[in-house]
Parts: sequence; structure tokens; C-alpha cells
Amino acid sequence: MTDTPKSNDGKTNDAKLMHLPIADQLATDIIDGPWPVGTSTTLEDIQRRFGVSRTVAREAARYLEATGAVTIRRRVGLVAQSPETWAALNPQVIHWKLHSNQRKQELLSLTELRLAVEPAAAACATHRASLETRAKMPVLALEMRRHGEAGDLDPFHELDIEFHSTLLRNSGNELFASLAPIVETILRGRVEINMYPSRPSASALDAHDEVADAVWKGDAERARKAMHDIVDEVSTVIAAR
Repeated sequence: MTDTPKSNDGKTNDAKLMHLPIADQLATDIIDGPWPVGTSTTLEDIQRRFGVSRTVAREAARYLEATGAVTIRRRVGLVAQSPETWAALNPQVIHWKLHSNQRKQELLSLTELRLAVEPAAAACATHRASLETRAKMPVLALEMRRHGEAGDLDPFHELDIEFHSTLLRNSGNELFASLAPIVETILRGRVEINMYPSRPSASALDAHDEVADAVWKGDAERARKAMHDIVDEVSTVIAAR
């Protein structure tokens, strides 16, 4: 049996993370409506509702405040803010919205972002990524096809994340690279909320092959077009759900 990891002060990491599921629930309450925007709750309310200490309630409040989900006012408490004003590119905010009743609109908005960024990142990677990275892309695409056609979705999804993250991180553009964790959150979230096909389409696999081959051969425009095709197909699938 594995011991629970501990920090230097002897407290378990689990104990230090007790505020996270509370913050998750409160954020979801704001997005889905049980906690109306503009209304408030207090640390005492949080303590009673979740049966936690004041310290844990305070940490949950600070976490929500850091994402823009609430403002904290003296003698008022936590005031719910409109989800439209939250830190939209914070991976945790994305996670909350993908697990709310706004999931479809959130996915469509995020896919528009991907459509604006990922084709350009793929084109940049054709001449800015290292030879080793460029050579890696056809290998990833081949493994994606093998697992995708076999219906082995768990390894397929991990490879898909690696494929897209690798191009962003090796685009030679630090702003594109900074979006890699966000794209990972999007791809994982789409699987978690069952907004992913039961098996990848042949056209999606072909387009990943095309991107990989174009990056390897240094063909920027072909990489750009193929990546556009990948993300555009995702947008079409989501819109049809």
C-alpha cells in the first residue's frame, strides 16, 4: 500500500487539497444557476454546507477569487461573478465550464480559438521545430492510426494530446506554446463529457497523417491546411451534437 504523500510540514497533500472539490462545486453552482450572479455567501455558509474547517473554506474562497469567479467583500462574503468575466483561458475555468450546462458553447468557443491558432502553429513547426521533433510527428500519427483503427481509445487520446501539444510547444512562438496546456484541457475535457466520437473518423486520421508528413518535409502551407481540416471537423461534430 502506498503511503499518502506528505509535504515538508508533515501535512498530507490530500488535506491541503480539500478546498478543490468545494471550489469546483461552488463554481458549477454559479455557472448552472443555483448560486445567482451578484448574490453572496459567507465562509460560515461554506463551512456548514460542506462540513469543513474555516481554513479550508477560506482556501476555497481564495481559489475562486483567483479565477474571477467571485469577489470577496468585507462583511458581505463571496459575491458570485458572471462566468463571462472569469479568466477564460485558465485551465480550471475551462474545466468548470466543460462540466456545466454550458459545455457545448464552451467547446465551440474553444474550438474557434484552436482554429485560429493551431494551423499557424503547425505551419511554424515545419521550419522552427528541431529535426528530431519533426521526425517524431509521423511516428505519432502512425501510432494514432494504429490505436484509433483498433478502437483503443485511451492510448489514442493520449497520443492525440501529445501530437497537438508537441506542435504548439515547438512552433517557435512562446504564445502558441503557452496554449498547449489549454489544448490538453480541451481534449481531455471533450473525452470526459462524452463529446468525442466512439471511434476517430478516417478523415481525422488522414488529416493527422497529412500534418505529420508536412511538418517532417517542411511544407508549411500543407501543414496549415491539414491542421485547419482537423479542427474544422471537430467544430462540425460539436455543432451537430
